[in-house]
Amino acid sequence: MNRIAPKISQEELNTQLDYSEKIKALYDNMLDHKPRAYIDTYGCQQNFADSEFIMGMLTDMGIEITTDENEADIAIFNTCAIREHAEMRVLGNIGKLKQTKKEKSHLVIAVCGCMAQQEHMKEKILKSYPYVNLLFGTHALYKFPELLYKQLKSHKRVFDTSGDEIGMIFEGVHIKRDRDIRANLPIMYGCNNFCTYCIVPYVRGRERSRDKEDIIRSFKEILDAGYKEITLLGQNVNSYGSDKGYSYDFADLLDEIATIGEQSGKEHIIRFMTSHPKDATEKLFQVMAKHDNIAKQLHLPFQSGSDRILEAMNRRYTKEHYLGLIEMAKKYMPDISFSSDIIVGFPGEVKEDFLETMDVLENVKFDQLFTFIYSRRVGTKAALMPDVITAAEKQEMFEYLLKRQQEIGLERNMAEIGKTFRVLVDGESMDEKYDLSTKMEGGRLVKINGSKDLIGKFINVKVTKASPHALFGEIVE
Repeated sequence: MNRIAPKISQEELNTQLDYSEKIKALYDNMLDHKPRAYIDTYGCQQNFADSEFIMGMLTDMGIEITTDENEADIAIFNTCAIREHAEMRVLGNIGKLKQTKKEKSHLVIAVCGCMAQQEHMKEKILKSYPYVNLLFGTHALYKFPELLYKQLKSHKRVFDTSGDEIGMIFEGVHIKRDRDIRANLPIMYGCNNFCTYCIVPYVRGRERSRDKEDIIRSFKEILDAGYKEITLLGQNVNSYGSDKGYSYDFADLLDEIATIGEQSGKEHIIRFMTSHPKDATEKLFQVMAKHDNIAKQLHLPFQSGSDRILEAMNRRYTKEHYLGLIEMAKKYMPDISFSSDIIVGFPGEVKEDFLETMDVLENVKFDQLFTFIYSRRVGTKAALMPDVITAAEKQEMFEYLLKRQQEIGLERNMAEIGKTFRVLVDGESMDEKYDLSTKMEGGRLVKINGSKDLIGKFINVKVTKASPHALFGEIVE
């Protein structure tokens, strides 16, 4: 029997707002300017959604958000624990502030998120980074105002990784989004899957679904605010509601949200991530095909094409099942785009296993891949499994996969030349030859030239050329 996760009470929300008012008063006496906070976010979209909670709370405290860490009175690192590389980047960037802290003694350095929730990382920061003033884990996110007040008032280090394995649901916490076009909409938190390589269930807790009424209210607010791309978030959106014993599942929720969106008359696109193959259903694909405002794009991580490795990963599906889902999705949406995650060099993987992964690649022809060499995570079962190939062999397989995916990307993009697509103009391009960056329904990047006034609008674009990672086009009136 699943335990139902509690919501933050109104009393607790009021308590945190009281601390926000106290922080305003403290800063009025401390500084001769309005306090500013810099937030550095790492990892998945859920971490970025958490940073929007943090920005909302900072706004309630009367604190401005800055993108310049040198201006900051508070520097916050919202961290990721999925891979060692992410942790090393965080620690390196925290280390860069050591001298700044000496020069600006009132600077508060805070570490939060998944990395902070791990006990061994908490101890490491406690001992090796004495200039970090504040640390709080994923379960204590809503207590940020209280923790910051305690630190400012006492001038002592405040560390809080409290919370049980279930965690809480954050309703009523102020959200401040830093983008005008795209909005994240969390529908659930945590994970019950316990893939043997993954730390997420240990740092984010068990699955807990938001009530559908709260999700629908949030969706309507996002639409009314004028956002054009709305992404429903969860570690495994396909298991939405299972913790509450709902018969109403993710496909039902997606159907209801899309219907509300269509009835609003506002042009927008709905996306979702992440989907676990073991819980993807024909019903979900039918709902996706039914609604024009749901992107015909599916991010469906397969991680490995080897049944032996999938079993060792505790993924609970087979290569055959995965490829069956791809064909089923294509049956309802012939033009659907697929993206996925792949881990290379999982403990016990040999060349024959890797070739099974490459076979999936050749069968599906993904539009986009997120590829990683396996990274050991303390506390997971895979961390205790022995390797049977060398790091050099892993790197060789990884580079071979990247090269083939680049070839596939170019092939698929070249096939789009001459076609016209409806795209969302989502910002300025980083390419000096093109003014604007846009995104196709399937998620592919299209660069164009045009006025900045087009940002945030849907337009028609004809593709004129392609590279492995992007398309290039011209506006069609």
